Amino acid sequence: MAEQFDIVIVGGGIAGGALATVLARAGKRALVLEKTTQYRDLVRGEWIAPWGVAELKALGLYDTFIAAGGHHLSKHVPYGDAVDPATAAAAALDMTGLLPGIPGPLTIGHPKMCELLHETSVAAGATVLRGVSDIVRLTFGTSPSVTYVHDGAEHTATCRLIVGADGRGSIVRRAAGIDLHRDATHHLFSGMLVEGADGWPADTQAIGAENDVHFLAFPQGHGRVRLYLGYSTEQPQRLAGGRGQQAFLDAFRLKSVPGSEHLANARPAGPCNSYPNEDTWTDTPCAEGVVLVGDAAGHNDPIIGQGLSITYRDVRIVRDILLAGGDWSAPAFAPYADERRERMRRLRFSATLQSRLENEFGPEAEGRRRRAFERRAQDPALMLPALATMLGPERMPAAAFEDSVMERTLA
Repeated sequence: MAEQFDIVIVGGGIAGGALATVLARAGKRALVLEKTTQYRDLVRGEWIAPWGVAELKALGLYDTFIAAGGHHLSKHVPYGDAVDPATAAAAALDMTGLLPGIPGPLTIGHPKMCELLHETSVAAGATVLRGVSDIVRLTFGTSPSVTYVHDGAEHTATCRLIVGADGRGSIVRRAAGIDLHRDATHHLFSGMLVEGADGWPADTQAIGAENDVHFLAFPQGHGRVRLYLGYSTEQPQRLAGGRGQQAFLDAFRLKSVPGSEHLANARPAGPCNSYPNEDTWTDTPCAEGVVLVGDAAGHNDPIIGQGLSITYRDVRIVRDILLAGGDWSAPAFAPYADERRERMRRLRFSATLQSRLENEFGPEAEGRRRRAFERRAQDPALMLPALATMLGPERMPAAAFEDSVMERTLA
């Protein structure tokens, strides 16, 4: 006999755990199907922008993250080969007052976030199954159902709605026939968590470019820092082999960044993984009987670190629609589809601009960065695409995402 739920969520990571928590707290019968039995460091997002922190608060999850060691950052320093270190320090951005009531971006380990959301969803009353070995069949339309394998036995769950929260390779998206658009890979990205970097300021993030790398450093407190490198697609073996972790750390011996030796001399605290950087998106992340959230609906280029904030916005909007009334049909999710489409378009613009500035190397690219730094100081409107990644893209005027802004910045 089929089990009956209001909603079946395929994927129990960030998006699935958050949505299950808020819906179960509202009295909805939620089933979560997660394939893994243990959350591992996959070098995924661990930085939540101020606008994403606001979404966390709206979801009632913020206090849980803070109690578990969530770490706020207060200062952004634009180090790099475009400016000397003193000028970069003088241009530091105070992130504590960007949004009312938000003390800056929040960092927390990705596996810890997943585990926290698993715990909160179970505590709220959701049924959460880990170790689901197969999704046998997905039926959408007006009578959705999911057939799955757990503990060696096949089960079927019926529901009013299926949610695809199963990441970039979403089987729900493919089964629903929702097209995924993808731009060309334009650079490679690698990340690693380090510990023992106590000499690096715990409140300061740094992003910039030097030599042939784009570098990012996001402290998590207690000497732990999540580091990322962007580099050319012509160097696919740059961090391969047994010396990959050391080669990664050596790239952080940066002349433009005072104190970077604390990062370079830190100890690996997790794997060093690399992946292509690109944008993907769906035109409409829903159909009758199904809606997609998080990376399943398309992901933003990691160069601007918006993945978690995007996910929490997705969850908040979908929750609000589901709790607003009894209409869970595809047309009810049109406001979500429209908002997400424009949100992702604007963030693609910001990511493309950031990539052109920070992930192209050589004398010509360095000169372009220097000119952009000077132009932005003279014309604050050119900073709006970057501020969108802190404040939220909807807070910026539409004109901030016009081609002329990119042309003026990169000229």
